[in-house]
Amino acid sequence: MHAAIDTVLFDLDGTLADSIDLILSAYRHTMRNCLGWVPPDERWIAGLGTPLAIQLLEFAADAEQHELMRQTFRAFSDHHHDQMISSYPGVKSLLGQLRERDLKLGLVTSKHRVSSDRAFRALGMTDIFEVLVCADDVEQHKPAPEPVEKALAQLGSAAECSLFVGDSPHDMVAGRRAGVRTAAACWGPFSRAQLEPSTPDHWLRVPADLLELL
Repeated sequence: MHAAIDTVLFDLDGTLADSIDLILSAYRHTMRNCLGWVPPDERWIAGLGTPLAIQLLEFAADAEQHELMRQTFRAFSDHHHDQMISSYPGVKSLLGQLRERDLKLGLVTSKHRVSSDRAFRALGMTDIFEVLVCADDVEQHKPAPEPVEKALAQLGSAAECSLFVGDSPHDMVAGRRAGVRTAAACWGPFSRAQLEPSTPDHWLRVPADLLELL
């Protein structure tokens, strides 16, 4: 029998934040300007959940082009960010109910802290999470367990009493390696078929489904 859950960790993009159109628009803009053509969206989506710099390695011919891509992507994203990001339906209600239950809440994202803070301001979520672990807080990124383990350590939480909610296979693998239970957010960009190989412990059709696990 599972221990009772007292800690819930969340991913950001594709889980809480509906930012996929922004991300894909920035990707297409970057590839068009730096490569002269745009590879299929599926190639970028496959890497969602890992840091931008790591994703760009697949497309850049050398370090100079990699830096140009990073700057181009970031400039587009910064310019359009607040107009192209929102929370998924039901997310804010869910977070409010979790706070009322006195659960410990943490955020584990592959964004850097500056970008994460901006997203929280745009979404009106600046006072929700006790702990925020970003790409610049760890040496090994998802799907490595370090980001999840760091969040648990900062919250003083045991893995067996914790749940990680994310939308990508990288989230599910990171959570499993850290010893927490995992829940796949099926409202993000990944299909159930794409998530099944990462063997989530639970499937969430809508955010409110999480309440049934607690």
